[in-house]
Amino acid sequence: MSSMANWGKHFLRSGRPQQPSMVWRLQHGFIFVVMNKLIGLSIPFVRRNRFRVVELRTGYLKAEIALKGNKNHIGTMYAGAMFLLAEVPGGIVALFEFGSGYFPILKELTMRYLLPATSDLTIEVSLTQAELDAIKQAADEKGKSDFTLTLDLKDEKGQVVAQSVALYQLRVKK
Repeated sequence: MSSMANWGKHFLRSGRPQQPSMVWRLQHGFIFVVMNKLIGLSIPFVRRNRFRVVELRTGYLKAEIALKGNKNHIGTMYAGAMFLLAEVPGGIVALFEFGSGYFPILKELTMRYLLPATSDLTIEVSLTQAELDAIKQAADEKGKSDFTLTLDLKDEKGQVVAQSVALYQLRVKK
């Protein structure tokens, strides 16, 4: 299969737990190892920056990025690495939720840096089934659908060190 979404759909048919409450954690299976490798092959910049998905379920994704390898000249996380953490998850969620007949585009992203990031960071994307259905329905009807994700980037203590607002567009492949 040529895309992550096709691979994900195949995995869904071949044994992925179907219960929405089932949480996949990296330590509970190889799915995240394989998924993160596929993401890294598709976007080498993501792999170089030590971005990885650590949790995934319907409408939800949790990802992290390591401080190691992403420090700036003053020893805090480089702003570009934080931007990457804010940008990539929306695309991954779209690919896995909507499949290979659709593709996400980032139209705009703003970052608000609040505190120096001195540890690994995490971000969580959460969309309800109703939100997912509305995005897909609009894309099916118009060929594209805009959606916005407002996300918090948190340090290891749970402090919000930055906030992002990302405008994506889901497009139907022709």
